[in-house]
Amino acid sequence: MNFLVTGGAGFIGSHVCEALLREGHGVWAFDSLHPFYPTAAKERNLAEIRAAGGNFNFVLGDLAEPTALRNLFANVRFDQVIHLAALAGVRPSLMEPESFQQINVEGTVNLLEAARHRGVRKVTIASTSSVYGVNEKVPFAESDPTLRIISPYAASKLACEALGHAYHHVYGMDIVCLRFFTVYGPRQRPDLAVHKFAKLIAAGKPIPVFGDGSTARDYTYVSDTVQGVLACTRKEFGYDIFNLGESETVTLSRLIELLEQSLGKKAIIERLPLQAGDVPITYADISKARKHLGYNPGVKIEDGIRKFVEWFKRQSAA
Repeated sequence: MNFLVTGGAGFIGSHVCEALLREGHGVWAFDSLHPFYPTAAKERNLAEIRAAGGNFNFVLGDLAEPTALRNLFANVRFDQVIHLAALAGVRPSLMEPESFQQINVEGTVNLLEAARHRGVRKVTIASTSSVYGVNEKVPFAESDPTLRIISPYAASKLACEALGHAYHHVYGMDIVCLRFFTVYGPRQRPDLAVHKFAKLIAAGKPIPVFGDGSTARDYTYVSDTVQGVLACTRKEFGYDIFNLGESETVTLSRLIELLEQSLGKKAIIERLPLQAGDVPITYADISKARKHLGYNPGVKIEDGIRKFVEWFKRQSAA
């Protein structure tokens, strides 16, 4: 099959592209190489995808510019779309809420329209655990209310989920939304906690810790997330939503301890107040994904951090 992967040069996207190529599919990565983080990192990702071999094609384009999408769909017959491109992150969205709406929401409309007009029925859309907001019930289930969102990023992703439902209901498209839970691993964005902390600890610089370290996240190793994404491509769902997490929580203090152990160096902690938009905990109920996707995450945080640090050291030495 021919797959379009938006955001294919990014962290999760590059791993998805490689997995699809290993299965023998044709893959087109559509990415703007947005300077949200260094373009050089995305170019390294693309080089690794190309090195994997297979029918891989990179298309430079912006979701906010519908002409680029229309031209691509006019030239290639896609069987499925995996929509991972977005501006991501709670804290950055507090600074640029307009950009997050333009790229994430309007860009998703442009993509769905291009797919609809070319008869592409199946689209998998990346969402986020942030849509649960301040959810007092844990673990978070897909049926939980999503009315207490506390960041523009989460609001933009919930809008994408709603758009997916509308396009399924009105146009009969098969759409699945996947709520990712704090994905980490090789190629992780340098602004995210695991990568950012590793770099600062290795350099002997202070790491910013917001709060007392008791906030907890459901860290998910990237290969487990990719497993869930690919499972969605193998059958039809009509419209559905699935959590993709490890279903285990790790406090910020414990994460720092694991990084210290793998790096062989103590962290210098800079204590800062909790930030607006941050939630106290994320914790995925993955029973639905287990049942319908055969999703079975297998990388525990101890192994995942070790694998990440091995990659980080290789990158630092290159």
